[in-house]
Amino acid sequence: MPSSSLSLTSWQNKLFEACQGCNIDPPSFEIFSDRRGGRTAWTSRVLVYGSTFEARFWYDGKNIDNAREDAAEQAVTWLTGGGSISSSPLTSQSW
Repeated sequence: MPSSSLSLTSWQNKLFEACQGCNIDPPSFEIFSDRRGGRTAWTSRVLVYGSTFEARFWYDGKNIDNAREDAAEQAVTWLTGGGSISSSPLTSQSW
């Protein structure tokens, strides 16, 4: 992951740091496209600790990094227990 293309506080960076902090494998991102009329829309999903998190939206090609950021945000929220305590397996295992 080239850090020069990402801001220091990006969700992708936060996700990599959260995975390191939990001693789990780094996230794996996938990019998908869908032809819509004369344009192509792009989205992303990320695999973390056996769970897949999808970006909430589809993006124009020039904003594809936003799709990765969107998916990473979903994963960070889950991984750090941003929902309920039981929603994150790592949080519940650390009791």
